[in-house]
Amino acid sequence: MPDHEFNTINQPSTKGLQRRVVEDLGCQIISGSLRPGDFLPTEPEIGDQFGVSRTSVREAMRILSAKGLIEIRQKIGTRVSDKKNWNVFDSDILRWHHQAGHGHEVMRDLIEMRQILEPEAAKLAATRASIDDHQNLQLALGQMLEEINSPDGYARADLNFHLSIYGASKNSLLWQFGIVVAEFLKRVFMMQQQTVRENQDLLQDIELHKAVYEHISKGDGQGAEQAMLKLVLEGKRALIDALNAETRNSGSTP
Repeated sequence: MPDHEFNTINQPSTKGLQRRVVEDLGCQIISGSLRPGDFLPTEPEIGDQFGVSRTSVREAMRILSAKGLIEIRQKIGTRVSDKKNWNVFDSDILRWHHQAGHGHEVMRDLIEMRQILEPEAAKLAATRASIDDHQNLQLALGQMLEEINSPDGYARADLNFHLSIYGASKNSLLWQFGIVVAEFLKRVFMMQQQTVRENQDLLQDIELHKAVYEHISKGDGQGAEQAMLKLVLEGKRALIDALNAETRNSGSTP
């Protein structure tokens, strides 16, 4: 193969260069290294820092702006947006919170959102679930039992159960919410398992999930709603215990 072809193939792609800028600046913003109101360096300065073209810098700025992290103003500059404008459901922003060590507060906020949304999703699923939805829920329950000795496998099966509930609700916005927070929700389930380690406790957790499905299978919306609320609150308790234990172990102030 000619040398010039080899070099072209091994050069980073334009999208890869853009992504590097997005990742670095996004992490700096979420971590607080760049605070709301701070101005970012100019496009030429960012290009020199990362070794990318101005075109790549502009595309990276467009992506960060779409996430609500920055505000671009002609002749004024680009600055970090106020936190209230951040797209907190963006999968990158959720991940950056976790990487920056700010995942705890987001996890608690997510639990509160689930406490509001999931009981209603279960209630809707009781009257809207299709045969495929019932099969998906049964499969997820079976996977939870099969993966009871695997923290990652159990969390993945747990996630599948809850996503199946959102899907069975036949509400597109609820379904999109579940998809957007799926990666972070799995981390929540992994954290909860830190305080639910014994198989007997996990069997009790599976029974709580089964109770939700039993009400859905009977078309009992009110029962499904109450069973899901109980399940989410039990998860909330386990998560708070896990977060408090992690705080104590790190020597931080709760």
